Amino acid sequence: MKRLHLIYILVLVTFMPIRSMAQVGEYRNTFSIGGSGGYMMNSLSFQPTVTQKMHGGMTFGITGRYTSEKYFSTLCAIQAEVNMAQMGWTQDIATIDNLPVVNPLTGVAEEYQRDITYIQIPIFAHLSWGKEKRGVNAFLNLGPQIGFVISDKTKKNYDTPYTKENFPNDFTNSVGRASQVVAQETMPVENKFDFGITFGAGIECHINKVGRFDLEGRFYYGLGNIYGDSKRDFFGTSNHTTIVIKMGYLYDL
Repeated sequence: MKRLHLIYILVLVTFMPIRSMAQVGEYRNTFSIGGSGGYMMNSLSFQPTVTQKMHGGMTFGITGRYTSEKYFSTLCAIQAEVNMAQMGWTQDIATIDNLPVVNPLTGVAEEYQRDITYIQIPIFAHLSWGKEKRGVNAFLNLGPQIGFVISDKTKKNYDTPYTKENFPNDFTNSVGRASQVVAQETMPVENKFDFGITFGAGIECHINKVGRFDLEGRFYYGLGNIYGDSKRDFFGTSNHTTIVIKMGYLYDL
């Protein structure tokens, strides 16, 4: 509940400056629509800790932006998107000596990846500085984001985790898993709804009177957990952290 309050506060802090600027700025009335796509690097903050590598995935979707004011040199807009995003985590399965864990049942190094696909809807305060037409500007995006799970798939090359409990002698000889946290490997996503905050920065190039390309880097911090987080649940936290690099094109209507 406290995390939902943070989202509410963020919405107020994000959009109140735009509203106040609208009272004194130069009026604009530009609606733009387009699309974007990019690459995501995701991990989950588990507690107890699950050792991971960055999970790579694609994102793409549609974008709408309404530019309402220019306040001194700052162009003020509201931007909303609907994206499909491939998130999840990739485990770093290693021994206490940081070597690959070879499962004696299969003879190959253990690999585990969870692919969780979301429909995400971020809503930004979009602030930019530079050329309005035929030129380059820099911009910032800040705002809340919600997401809904549409797919949850597991990729692994073994049937039984190579744990201390299964192979105690091998574990003490430094060939079993250093981490004994394996509950997440068989647990489906419990919370299909995700929410958090997103910050982005980038540059935009106006190539003609109505079209523009942009390049942006984003950071998303999830405030919701994919698993239950009560005292009776296994994980205390299980929230997303994501870095996104994306390109887009917008057309002014």
